[in-house]
Amino acid sequence: MPTKPALSAPTVPDPMDAPPVRWGVLGPGGIAATFTEAVQQRTRSEVVAVGSRSIERARAFADRHGVARAHGSYEELVADPGIDAVYVASPHSEHHAHALLALTAGKPVLVEKAFARSLTETDEVLAAAAERGLLVAEAMWSRYSPQYDVVRRTVAASTLGDVVLVQADHGQLLWPDGPQRLSDPALAGGSLLDLGVYPIAFADHVLGGLDDVAARGTLSPEGVDVTVGVTARRGAALARMTSTMAAATPCQALVAGTATRLELTGPGAFYGAATSVRLLAPDGTVVDTWEPDDPEHGFRFEIAEFARALDASRAEPWSVPREATRRVMAVMDEVRRQVGVVYPGE
Repeated sequence: MPTKPALSAPTVPDPMDAPPVRWGVLGPGGIAATFTEAVQQRTRSEVVAVGSRSIERARAFADRHGVARAHGSYEELVADPGIDAVYVASPHSEHHAHALLALTAGKPVLVEKAFARSLTETDEVLAAAAERGLLVAEAMWSRYSPQYDVVRRTVAASTLGDVVLVQADHGQLLWPDGPQRLSDPALAGGSLLDLGVYPIAFADHVLGGLDDVAARGTLSPEGVDVTVGVTARRGAALARMTSTMAAATPCQALVAGTATRLELTGPGAFYGAATSVRLLAPDGTVVDTWEPDDPEHGFRFEIAEFARALDASRAEPWSVPREATRRVMAVMDEVRRQVGVVYPGE
């Protein structure tokens, strides 16, 4: 009898086994709080310092999260001799400058997604890291996760046959009554860099790059993208990706092959820590399922892999190599060009 198709098991190590890192957090916002909680509760690392342009905000964050030192400027933070690495958690528009600030101070950097506003900015940061021999990585947290490892290994094992179609959507009701930064071109607002980066990164993760990018979108009165639809291909495989900040969508993904297909669903959406992975036969029968054993604090995987790369003196992590960051940023540049989104200063 033929062997029943099955999902490949993840090989992501336990984050608690990674060496400790003393983190400095640049920018005390919501994403920084999520990162800090993951560091403190699910890794051996610790956040020892936080920096902000406002010492009051820095102190409030430090008090709330039990962080030892609060700095009233980013320059003071990156100069802190007691930190091993910097996590850049400022708005997209500031990633480039703040990553360079940390690298110039001799600190390895984990930069929150999207890595920068453009490929030009991305390459400048990567060049600065290479020149100094420092680790720099994009905090695209889902690509470090066990579920994405299941997808990668299952596709590589040819369990799906030839990949025909990759689909992913990410929509959240965040506009026009959500965070002001999403409406502001000066802060690189819009759905693409905040939400659309996930579907694009997922397709890149599966296909190893995207060609022939075609995009359509709708813009806000301020000139940022509200909704974007993107198609691309890689060889014979087609990718379809959407993002919107004007409506909530299922936030699901699938990879369809000639033999079977993968579906990523669950309360954490396709990019979240609680995502399940299902393997389905052509008739829709579920033949195998992978469920996360611990859906809490999904950021812990990127934190741990960064720590391992730092300990091994590697220039980049395995899960999000520099070329993957460059590929995704190049696609987003092309999407913005076709849709008509231009940020101030470009």
